[in-house]
Amino acid sequence: MSDASAERGRILIDLFTTLDGVMQAPGGVDEDREGGFRYGGWQVPLDDDVIGDEIWAGMQGLDALLLGRKTYDIFASYWPHHANNPIGELLNRVPKYLVSGGAPAAEWAETTVLEPTPAGFDALRDRHRNIHVIGSGKLVRTLLEYGTFDELKLWMYPVVLGEGKRVFDRGTPPRNLRLIAPATTSPRGIVTLRYAPAEGEVRSGTMD
Repeated sequence: MSDASAERGRILIDLFTTLDGVMQAPGGVDEDREGGFRYGGWQVPLDDDVIGDEIWAGMQGLDALLLGRKTYDIFASYWPHHANNPIGELLNRVPKYLVSGGAPAAEWAETTVLEPTPAGFDALRDRHRNIHVIGSGKLVRTLLEYGTFDELKLWMYPVVLGEGKRVFDRGTPPRNLRLIAPATTSPRGIVTLRYAPAEGEVRSGTMD
């Protein structure tokens, strides 16, 4: 790897998910009721201080947010009114990129609308050091398809819901990943998994 490429920024995906892959509305009852989802806020009773510290540590150095429409709207309705804590201060301050093919209203401060193209995503690496994607399932699937991400971090919670929007739903493009750090487990059984893109097409075979 050349020095020039080593200096480029990274696109980091952060996702909270259940054991059956549900990512919908982890943080609040009314966060996202689309589809009649009944379990908004499923993450809250399972959190612990270890995960809280780990999430905050992972946000150190975050200097841009890359968000899909749904997550952007949730964040934009909440965080401008909760700026009196470290996470709120950080998210309100950094540049935000709303991924959309149209011209949506984007009233949260420091927001730029970004076309969902490989070149558009890749160009962010020249402007920022640590670009975080939080939630934004449709956007995550697009990044997987294009291969324009550097790390996928999953916080997997010990609960099964059986309904709701899933991280890797039907239509998710096949892609190989490689584990880049040992999995860790919190006192409440939350497993942290960190992956990076791996080379080659997904293959199948037969057990002998």
